Amino acid sequence: MVKKIKILVIAGVVILALIFIKDIFNQKFDSVESLQEYMKGYGLAAPLVLTVFQAFQVVVPVLPGYLGCAAGAVAFGTMPGFWCNYIGISGGSVIAYFLARKYGIDLVLTMFPKEQYIKWSGRIEKSRSFDWLLFIAILLPLFPDDFLCYFSGLIQMNRRKFIWIIILGKPWCILAYSIAFGLI
Repeated sequence: MVKKIKILVIAGVVILALIFIKDIFNQKFDSVESLQEYMKGYGLAAPLVLTVFQAFQVVVPVLPGYLGCAAGAVAFGTMPGFWCNYIGISGGSVIAYFLARKYGIDLVLTMFPKEQYIKWSGRIEKSRSFDWLLFIAILLPLFPDDFLCYFSGLIQMNRRKFIWIIILGKPWCILAYSIAFGLI
């Protein structure tokens, strides 16, 4: 019974995210107002839709995370957008970690180029502490955060340590994006 519920929840989240992605590609967001109007169409569920989309885009990396951060800040304002983005991206990061732990390298290599895996494996072997490398990568923009979350699961990094790195490192870059895009 629990397995069926999990499957239904996952299917619902995937369907919502795919609808949102389809709408993004089919719609023309040529102004802040057009994006806000689009998000208003989801009514009270709009923040939840953005949060789920942000989690989904980490688990299935199809778009850069900063696009969702921009959408959140523009549609809901700096702080409400920040919270939707932070919760969604952090949740997606933890899901990616556990997926990699459970399904291993085959899953990661189907989602990311083998070259990226080899490149980061080499860097990590040379680093003295992957924990600090991960924290800095999560803290700063333009690192392959999604990949590193999966990679952390592959190397069997301690789950509590991983979750704390996400909790403490994720908000700063997302907050910077939210403030910058909230000024638009």
